[in-house]
Amino acid sequence: MRLRSREPLPLALSWAAAILAGVLLPLAFQPLDWWPLVVPAVALSLVSLRGRTLPQAFWLGLTTGALFFGVHIQWITVYLGPVPLVALTLWMAVWWGLGALLLALAWRWADPRMQGGLGAFLVLPLLLGALWTLRESLSSAVPWGGFAWGRLAHTQASSPLADTTSWVGLTGLTFLLAAVSALVAQLVLHHRALARRRLTIGGAALIALVAIPAFPVIETGSVRVGAVQGASEAGLLAQYERGDILRQHLAATQALAGEDLDLLVWPENAAEFFADEDPSTILALDRVADAFDAPLVVGTVTREGPGESYDPDTDRTYNSLLLVEPGEGAVAEYRKRHPVPFAEYLPQRAFFGPILDAMGFLELIPRDYSIDPTSANAFDIDGLQAGLAICFDIIDDRLAREMVLDHGAQIILAPTNNADFGRGSAENVQQLAIAQLRAVEAGRSLVNISTVGTSAMVLPDGTMVERLAQYEPGTMVADLPLSDTVTPGIRLGGWIEWALCIGGALGLAALGAVRFSERRSADA
Repeated sequence: MRLRSREPLPLALSWAAAILAGVLLPLAFQPLDWWPLVVPAVALSLVSLRGRTLPQAFWLGLTTGALFFGVHIQWITVYLGPVPLVALTLWMAVWWGLGALLLALAWRWADPRMQGGLGAFLVLPLLLGALWTLRESLSSAVPWGGFAWGRLAHTQASSPLADTTSWVGLTGLTFLLAAVSALVAQLVLHHRALARRRLTIGGAALIALVAIPAFPVIETGSVRVGAVQGASEAGLLAQYERGDILRQHLAATQALAGEDLDLLVWPENAAEFFADEDPSTILALDRVADAFDAPLVVGTVTREGPGESYDPDTDRTYNSLLLVEPGEGAVAEYRKRHPVPFAEYLPQRAFFGPILDAMGFLELIPRDYSIDPTSANAFDIDGLQAGLAICFDIIDDRLAREMVLDHGAQIILAPTNNADFGRGSAENVQQLAIAQLRAVEAGRSLVNISTVGTSAMVLPDGTMVERLAQYEPGTMVADLPLSDTVTPGIRLGGWIEWALCIGGALGLAALGAVRFSERRSADA
């Protein structure tokens, strides 16, 4: 029996649904972490696009995206004011508007021919979920490496669905959330379907998701790790004397005196600028490693052409991690692979430079951190393979796969510097949630250590065993399990993303072709 759903919402109600979606969605993320709200928020966004013209769909999607990002990333304003927030929010909102065009076309071309049965409750939700994922994947990669903050998967770090990432990766979890949200919308729209039928379909989908256990991870040993949070004002606009940040981390490290450690980790930028060139800094770091008879991983800024030969206009500067071995000094370096555009470097400086200079922001990006694509994002630490992710690196799916598949990472070290986002900032806990999901996806223990917090040590199942509050000096120590297990989320995550994006695009194109053919036949 064909079951007719409700007519599209009146335009005024579509606007109300789009606005409500944009208001609800930030609540699903940290710091509130009301993760179940992601489903009604996405469902409202999808329903607002049903039956709409393409211009209407674009503005509805843009509105939802603008409201979401305007709240979700408001921490940008703490030191930098409203201009960066407005610019980034509008850019991401445009992506949401473009994605809304595809979703509106899917409703237009698929909904009339899927008024009941399998098509309405399976095919259409899967198509809408794939198209949502396509938009999210594109905005997370284009341009300049994209902005992958605010993905639907990031809402689920503390939910039962986090385990799903070990099977399908973060992109796969986004798809599942979007598809389930579309299914919920369909169950409500098909109000004339038997209640038993709707409950059966909805219940089956919910059980299928929640009942998925994490991929089994086999432990191959453990490592005793210490980590130090210096509570250092290390932001772009912070007022500090050279050496202050280093001294603060040296002082905080004293709380670990007497601990038997296998590895010690300091945050991004903890050794300040050009530590590898400064004999006194290297000596101080070497003394720390000697005191614990353990390697030290520490963040600093490095450059090519050190000393008098260095030219800031032509030579390269890197946001780096150094591996300091007891009695040997710095023996290895990792250079950050995913610097943040318009923060750590200025894309197309010749074009954007004069614009930012006129707005008074150019001085905040005095140098462009370079990218070294050959820098391996793992250290071999006395036979232990430690994957490395500096700050924004942690959101990059490709780098997570590389550290495990190419370098055999058995644990993930994620030093970061969150000092630019202020006390009580939601950015810290949003980043920590991403790190938790990354630990589950990879089946690896993870050390998230920040200059100012929030720092934590995370087990492969996402559980935090140690945690430090923001803006308080402190240390963490834990015996963390190691593993060589390669989860499907890591091994197949890239293929899953491509399959979803290409499948969504091809599915929409096929519907368009059928629609075009039918219209030509009707005209004939």
